Amino acid sequence: MSAASVDPGIPAGFAPPPYPYERLNGAKSRATGRFADRGGLVDCSIGTPCDPPPDAVLDAMASSGTERGYPTSPGSPAYRRAAADWILRRFGASVDPDRQVAACVGTKEFVATTAQFLHLRSPDRDTVLYPSVSYPTYAMGATLAGARAVPVPELPGGGLDLDAVDPADAARALLLWVNSPSNPTGQLTDLDRSATWGRSHGVPVFSDECYAEFTWDGPPRSVLESGTDGVVAVHSLSKRSNLAGVRAGLYAGDEALVTYLLDVRRHAGFMVPGPVQAGAVVALDDDSHVGAQRARYLERLGFLAGVLTEAGLPVGPPAGGFYLWVPVPESYADGWALCERLADDAGLLVSPGELYGETGRGHVRVAVVQPMDRLELVAERLAATG
Repeated sequence: MSAASVDPGIPAGFAPPPYPYERLNGAKSRATGRFADRGGLVDCSIGTPCDPPPDAVLDAMASSGTERGYPTSPGSPAYRRAAADWILRRFGASVDPDRQVAACVGTKEFVATTAQFLHLRSPDRDTVLYPSVSYPTYAMGATLAGARAVPVPELPGGGLDLDAVDPADAARALLLWVNSPSNPTGQLTDLDRSATWGRSHGVPVFSDECYAEFTWDGPPRSVLESGTDGVVAVHSLSKRSNLAGVRAGLYAGDEALVTYLLDVRRHAGFMVPGPVQAGAVVALDDDSHVGAQRARYLERLGFLAGVLTEAGLPVGPPAGGFYLWVPVPESYADGWALCERLADDAGLLVSPGELYGETGRGHVRVAVVQPMDRLELVAERLAATG
């Protein structure tokens, strides 16, 4: 049998789907060429921070002296203590830094692997519940675990319609993912209610809170405020401190869940590099740079919402996060069509809502990560197109 042939009697294995954002490459390439001599592409398709991290964080990473030895998988005592102190300071929730907090390499890898590890612990359960419009990795994590990915409908005002979860799915659930503020919608979830639902159904609730510092409607919230029983909060310094490139995150909550995941992850070799841990301690201990970043995002959200509304794409600022979730006008077939138009006419790259679930097809997501001068360039281009 030739290398290119396939035996029809052998079941096909897993073939990874195209990475979601690679589907934007055509529009990106055209806009890059079209606007090469007019200021270039303005990329608002992904949430990559464009603003600088604090100098003190970079200094700490450069002078930690931890490059030679292997870092510990749980995170250094200073890392875990800084995380616990920040959780108490920001959310009023108390966690033991020695038993209820651990480090992760950013949070995407944690989201992608947790279902697999929990399935090893509970092989009689095979279902991951997640928001129907959400970050694609929740569903992909289920796929990588060989589990069922079951979307939970969202309520009109934000949050999950947990009453819509089929009892049979709840009985099979390894975990429930919640995300507040939501990526991509910016809506907020009732985290207390989510925790209560999880406890009453015996389903661990994992709360992705990486945008919590950028909550605009009320104070930032954490699932840990309802207690730690049966819940784990997941946080990242990528957004909070503009440190996406160094991969520093943490998870905290239920002692049994944290300990189990830590033990598995230790065997798998998940370790945040020592210099990164040193920088993360400095970042977690400082709130002033976060306040400055909040002001930047709030200004950009208001400005670009106004620009898009003036261009016939009415949208208001979100309840949280730094994304605009823009409804697609009826004159466009779907979010892909609007994405193409914005790229071709304004050199603005955005994400079609379909990337975040089928029910997101009627929207596009715009990340206001670019500085104001770049967003002003988009405003000029849209105004010129009439």
